[in-house]
Amino acid sequence: MKKIAILASGNGSNFEVIRQKIVDGELQAEIVLVFSDQPSAFVLERAKQHQLPYATFSPKEFASKAAYEQRLLELLVECEVDMLILAGYLRILGSDVIQAFPNKIINIHPSLLPEYPGLRSIERAYQDGQQVTGVTIHYVDEGLDTGPIIRQASLTIDPSESLAQLEERVHQLEHQLYPEALQQLLNKELN
Repeated sequence: MKKIAILASGNGSNFEVIRQKIVDGELQAEIVLVFSDQPSAFVLERAKQHQLPYATFSPKEFASKAAYEQRLLELLVECEVDMLILAGYLRILGSDVIQAFPNKIINIHPSLLPEYPGLRSIERAYQDGQQVTGVTIHYVDEGLDTGPIIRQASLTIDPSESLAQLEERVHQLEHQLYPEALQQLLNKELN
């Protein structure tokens, strides 16, 4: 069974879905660490409630991004992590972490990459009047949302819906697609 670390910066809804799929036996993995760069992130409360190991420290606590990344890498090695799952982790990983986990860092992004990389992707697609948006699961490389695509799913934007309604539908699609893609990857790893 693969040991995974989930990195998140906020609420942790994707973490919660992944954790539940593991509990239900639908996802063959063990969460050995929940990490957040935001000490007040609700994902840490979720980890505590489920008695999962968690850690947090902010880049502001370090003299440089390199020092922050080095401490993160040390933590991942200490926990014997096999795969990193980014679930709303809003920080760009540095090359040391990426090189330590080649093709073992998975991200979810709320757009049909290569369209709308970076922040506020749903909002930008909505404001641009796009007819379709979606979700992309991809490997992390050293670019901004440029890694090889694993899976994508799309949905039609209803022009009468609000941004909040669209965001909710995109999150529902994320919660369906991410565990499916992760199980597909884990099955490949086990064979």
